[in-house]
Amino acid sequence: MAKKEKLTEQKPAFAHQLNGQRNANRREKYLDELRDSLAARLRAGECAAAGEFVDMYHEQIYLFMRRLGHDRQISEDLTQESFLQAWQHIGQLRNGTALTGWLYRIATNVSKLYWRKHKDKETASIEGIGIDVQESNDIGYDIVEHHEQLGRLKNAVEQLPLKLKQVVVLHYLQHLTIAEAAEAAGIRQGTFKSRLNRALETLRKQFT
Repeated sequence: MAKKEKLTEQKPAFAHQLNGQRNANRREKYLDELRDSLAARLRAGECAAAGEFVDMYHEQIYLFMRRLGHDRQISEDLTQESFLQAWQHIGQLRNGTALTGWLYRIATNVSKLYWRKHKDKETASIEGIGIDVQESNDIGYDIVEHHEQLGRLKNAVEQLPLKLKQVVVLHYLQHLTIAEAAEAAGIRQGTFKSRLNRALETLRKQFT
């Protein structure tokens, strides 16, 4: 009897999880269709699509630049440059599935070029580090448990070598999938995972 009651109690929770997964799948399917449509319109040279493209990604790319260590004005300039280059090379876009990684790849190259030209320029402080607690388990939950520790984490990320900081920013702060982030970084997924593991290990050592 007790076992039957326990199973009855578990059913609503399971149904809730199932509905949540279905909603997530529907949302992902909707976003895929939206990106496919947008990519097709961009390749066709539709100006209205270009505006929607900027509206969809401007904040993401601006924050990406800030998190890579560029100051406010430079981040705005580099964001505009990223969209300008995307529009100029729109014929290289394969499909909507590749849209996010493709744009971040352009933005990453724009940032790299800037740093090459300004090797002596100091990086700015990272804004809005925003690592979610549920996503921070790879680094260690206790790191993000208190505000003081968040400050230490932010400083630790800022001190990472550029290649390692880039993978942390792409995956944990910009919330790109491994596949999207690897494409954005211009490296294979295996190389990306290796760099990410090195970055996380470096961060862990800061808090042990």
